[in-house]
Amino acid sequence: MAKRVHADRWLFGSTVILVFMGLVMVFSASAVMAGELYGTPYAFLIKQLLFATLGLIALWVLMHVDYRKLDNAALVFPLIGLTSLMLVLVLFLDRAHNTHRWLRFAGLSFQPSELAKLVLALFLAYFLAPRSKSMTDAKNTLLPAMAPTAVFCALIAMQPDLGTALMCLAITAAVLFVAGMPARWFAYAMVPIAPVLYYLIVMVPWRWQRIMIFLDPFSDPHGKGFQTIQSLIAVGTGGVTGQGLMEGKQKLFYLPEPHNDFIFAVAAEELGLAGTIFIVTMFAIFCWRGMRTALRAPDPFGRLLATGITVMVGVQAFFNISVVLALLPTKGIPLPFMSYGGSSILLMLAGVGVLLNISRQAE
Repeated sequence: MAKRVHADRWLFGSTVILVFMGLVMVFSASAVMAGELYGTPYAFLIKQLLFATLGLIALWVLMHVDYRKLDNAALVFPLIGLTSLMLVLVLFLDRAHNTHRWLRFAGLSFQPSELAKLVLALFLAYFLAPRSKSMTDAKNTLLPAMAPTAVFCALIAMQPDLGTALMCLAITAAVLFVAGMPARWFAYAMVPIAPVLYYLIVMVPWRWQRIMIFLDPFSDPHGKGFQTIQSLIAVGTGGVTGQGLMEGKQKLFYLPEPHNDFIFAVAAEELGLAGTIFIVTMFAIFCWRGMRTALRAPDPFGRLLATGITVMVGVQAFFNISVVLALLPTKGIPLPFMSYGGSSILLMLAGVGVLLNISRQAE
């Protein structure tokens, strides 16, 4: 088959729709809070609109830059080094919300862990593409491939941000699987990983408390279980068609961070089951077309890179929505393209730009 002339319209369309819906929901979820904190209901919307615009520009530029130019050691390894440096640096800066996650400059903030996910997908594609026939070579292939993942996960977990660290593991596992690593090696990898996860979850009191609250949020309805309960109330009161845009009540200082990690709950209350099904459908279309692009990529580098970017978006959306619906313990993972956060939307859209360029080259 001839190469595409245009990028995948389904990929592009689903992404733009989610970004637009995100801007609308960020304003709806944050207007009252922004008015109280900053004297204008548009404070959060303006910042989100700025980064969404920059992200769409990055998407458009990268969509027209041949993705093969990224298959370059002179680019990949400096990005690994720069990302590691920022992940170390952020640990020495002031805390925000009891975590070390942001670099701040001139009133703006940047979250290096968001960059880490995209850089990790790029590194794994670069490193594993020429090694498809040596995917059982632990010394020369698997361990070097896992090294940046281990460093990134360790530094991110120290912030602490276990959710994003697990996202990095998910991206790594997906790319390794598509690269041809035998299934039994995933079992081998769990030997060192399982004790670490056990310690980080069970032996850290506040994380273990989250697990217990997840199992029974009503055991502490005004404390640790408050956020989960308020999220379920928002989802439940939305009904089929919702309360109407801007008409939700849970965002009015009941649901913490409604414009951020729990924006899907606000959408469920205001747009109802119909709106949430539409959002999930957009993410499903994105994942379908992303994996289709990976399968049709003209070379191993493109296939692995497309896989990493698609998994980065799809798995993160799954985790966020699952938390909102109380299917997983509460974790600070934003909903791609929709949650408030400049670093997330900028880097996600940049990644989609690369994915769209791969789709242009797909057979």
